[in-house]
Amino acid sequence: MDEARAREVLGAAGLPAAEARLLALGENAVFAVDALVVKVGRDAELFERAERELALASWLAAAGVPAVRAAEEKPRLVEGHPVTVWHRLPDAVRPTEPRDLAPLLRAVHALPEPAGLALPRRDLLGGVERWLRLAGDAIDPADAAFLRERRDSFAPAAAALVPHLTPGPIHGDALPRNVHVGPDGPVLVDLETFSSDLREHDLVVLALSRDRYGLDPAAYDAFTEAYGWDVREWEGCAVLRGARETASCAWVAQHAPANPKALAEFERRVASLREGDAQVRWYPF
Repeated sequence: MDEARAREVLGAAGLPAAEARLLALGENAVFAVDALVVKVGRDAELFERAERELALASWLAAAGVPAVRAAEEKPRLVEGHPVTVWHRLPDAVRPTEPRDLAPLLRAVHALPEPAGLALPRRDLLGGVERWLRLAGDAIDPADAAFLRERRDSFAPAAAALVPHLTPGPIHGDALPRNVHVGPDGPVLVDLETFSSDLREHDLVVLALSRDRYGLDPAAYDAFTEAYGWDVREWEGCAVLRGARETASCAWVAQHAPANPKALAEFERRVASLREGDAQVRWYPF
């Protein structure tokens, strides 16, 4: 799904497609539409996830966790695409820092399982096959086979981990980009990866950012100090990191057919994994 197709879906949903401003384009196209934010999912397979995301927004609101709030309780299915509508947040007062994540994660990690809402496990590797399929012939078949082998080796190792923290609800993609700092403080956004699993999943994300994506070590230290624990002290950290790296490579692959920069980044990441080099820098594209 490209921007043009997403705008067609907006129009079919009765929303002002021409005036909408594109905010992000990935598995969802995210648009600002007046006082709303509208997310258009890539395909109908994401409809169930959209339903869960809206239910989670209501649950977090009831629990008092600062998070995005839904403007419509149910998703729409428009020409084979799930469409969800959200209240637009006030403008950010400053860029998000890693330490802004800490109080939000602590609040989420203190919650029990939501009544009446079954959260899935955080299956980091579950999307690998779909993303590789979307990549098609744009990537080297040997690279696709390599990632499938990594997936198959990490999946049982991750399932056997003994956690340090009590398992339960997690955000699932705990990065500064998924926090918005408005006039009332940090707010959690992008709820689609919410799961019930090892809380360590939420903490490995920033540890990997420190090692792979150039996150300032001092900023990482500020995050761990605010949260109260450094996941790198846990013996299972390397397994979760390896699983996440595998998934991150496959996720980039789906963009390779239409984006030469994505293809180049995919090849960089796969090469670093093949060579076992944990310090090679990875980049957005």
